[in-house]
Amino acid sequence: MEDLMTPRSDDAPITWQLRQVMAAAGMFQTTDLIEPLRAQGVQLSREQVFRLVTKTPERLNVEVFAALCRILDCAPNDLIEIPPAQAQRARRAADSPRTESLGIGTLRPIPAKIHRPTE
Repeated sequence: MEDLMTPRSDDAPITWQLRQVMAAAGMFQTTDLIEPLRAQGVQLSREQVFRLVTKTPERLNVEVFAALCRILDCAPNDLIEIPPAQAQRARRAADSPRTESLGIGTLRPIPAKIHRPTE
């Protein structure tokens, strides 16, 4: 289960809220989760639980995720905050003029030069 707690980079697309949800439930130490997880049938080491609480996991076993939701009496979206998608580019209307930016239409291929082995 070591790979279940691989931390994400700083530009993670989600925000992992486990520590905040634990605090709201009166659990302030990472070790507070070890026994409740074992009672749910999830065996994680003290180090794995620490990483699970303190860092955003890249991958998470669905059984571990479900156990956390049951232990903390919360919904999955309480543990994961997903920011809204970035604004998509505005589409250009069919009759509006193109802007003067370089686009794929301005790119032209470079002619190939063929060299025969005898040359």
